[in-house]
Amino acid sequence: MGLRIGVVGAGSISVRGLLPHLAREERVELAAVCDPVVGRAAAAAERFGVGRAFVEYEELLARGDVDAVTIASPIGLHYEQGKLALQAGKHVHFNKTMTLTVAEATELIELAKSNDLRIVASPGEMLRPHHVRTRELIAEGAIGTLSWVSCGAAFGTYHQDESVRGGNDVLSNIDPSWYFRKPGGGPVYDMTVYALHTVTGILGPAERVTAMSGVRIPLRGDVRTDADDNTVMLIDFGGNLFCVATGTAAGGMRGGFGGTYYGTAGTIDGLLLNDEPFDFPNRDPSELSPRGPGNQALLPHVTGVHREIEEQHVYEDVMQLVDWVVDGKPSIVTAEHARHVIDIIESAYRAATTGQTQELTTTF
Repeated sequence: MGLRIGVVGAGSISVRGLLPHLAREERVELAAVCDPVVGRAAAAAERFGVGRAFVEYEELLARGDVDAVTIASPIGLHYEQGKLALQAGKHVHFNKTMTLTVAEATELIELAKSNDLRIVASPGEMLRPHHVRTRELIAEGAIGTLSWVSCGAAFGTYHQDESVRGGNDVLSNIDPSWYFRKPGGGPVYDMTVYALHTVTGILGPAERVTAMSGVRIPLRGDVRTDADDNTVMLIDFGGNLFCVATGTAAGGMRGGFGGTYYGTAGTIDGLLLNDEPFDFPNRDPSELSPRGPGNQALLPHVTGVHREIEEQHVYEDVMQLVDWVVDGKPSIVTAEHARHVIDIIESAYRAATTGQTQELTTTF
């Protein structure tokens, strides 16, 4: 039998990615799933062969017979649910973003350590070999002296248009409203977090951040937006090396989740060095286009049928936890890295409110 995992939340990421991946993973036993919408967890359990279904999260922890949980609920719930899991002796994988604040992240890190439990906190962007090679190319001087970086993401109508919205059954009529509401909504916590993990993974910890932020689209359908949906950050990595990072209502910044790196002797943009593809381990030119969608097929566990299922990176991060717990193989997808990114986000919102540049207090 594999590691017994409970899936917390049967929403979009679970139905499209987590459950179909884990149902096909021999090293995992899908022991339990929970969701507060009556009937949704039961429907998910039937479709994906999950052992038990619960409406209440506390019931999953008490009676789900799990070793670990993957928390795939709205971001504003992650801290409390993670804390309960750790207190119950369960290892935890957090779908992004782990918590809303540095204080919450620190409490969970210390709780895990005191109970000899493991946390893997998505997204594991530095598992992608092209990001590692980008870091090496910059260190080797391939683009001269690095000057600045651009990265970011935009909401658009992505979450409203997902395949699990607007259907006639409990697994295809999932409400996206939380993405636009506090706590935990907005494109920065949901999408820019990928870019921030990548850029800090490549450049190292940041030192300061300032930002402007607010609500640009006040109404999305019947949902009134109260979480900022239009944020532009300026991040200082020291030595006058800066990054512009966006989490906006529309219009993505050049670089996207991976970043574009501008140097005195050239530019790295995605998989291109000065507009030409660069090599990195396991690259298969016949299979991956230079601007493919994150090159998820290069992630260590994404093989076979998993290449045909959505959200491969989420499956990869869960398997990082499996390897850590079962084989004792620590993952680079750490809670400390996630906490530093949370520091950037929390400080950016504080800077936007106060008009004052914020000093970051964490590292990894």
